[in-house]
Amino acid sequence: MLYRDNGRKLVLALKHGDRHDVVRPAALWLARAAQPLLTRNMLIAPIPLHWLRMLKRRFNQSALLAKALAIEVKQEQCPDLLIRTVRTRSLDGLRRDERFETLDGAISVHPKRRHKLVGRDVLLLDDVMTSGATLSAATQACLSAGAKNVCILTLARVAKDT
Repeated sequence: MLYRDNGRKLVLALKHGDRHDVVRPAALWLARAAQPLLTRNMLIAPIPLHWLRMLKRRFNQSALLAKALAIEVKQEQCPDLLIRTVRTRSLDGLRRDERFETLDGAISVHPKRRHKLVGRDVLLLDDVMTSGATLSAATQACLSAGAKNVCILTLARVAKDT
C-alpha cells in the first residue's frame, strides 16, 4: 500500500500506537503480495532495530509482521538474523544520498545466525520503504554472508507526488 492517508495511519498505529491487532490482516496482505517471490526453503527475516531503539519502542514492528507472514506462508523465519551494529540517527528529513550514507555498514548478519542463510533465498521484511537505503544495507549484509538471493517486501511504500 502507499504510505499516505489510511496506509500511513495503519503503519503508524502499529509502529507507535501499540496496535498489534493490525499484524494479522497485514500478514494476509503481505502473503498475497509475496507469492511471486517465495521459493522453497526461503528464510524470512525482519529489518532489525538498534537495541537502544528496541528498548524505547519495546518491540520491532517488522519482526511482528515477519513472524505472522512466516506462519501464513509456512516458511521459516529468523527474528534476529540481522543486527543493527550502528545506532544511526533518525532518517526522517534526510535526502536519499544521506540515507544511504547513514546506513552504510550499519546492518550485519548475526554471527550466530549466519549458518541459517548460507546458500538460501532470504525474504527481508520491513514496514515502510522510503528510499530503499535500509533494505539495501540489509540485502548487502545477507549477500556478503552467503545468501543465495535476497528479495524484499514491505507493508507500505512512500511514493513521491508527481
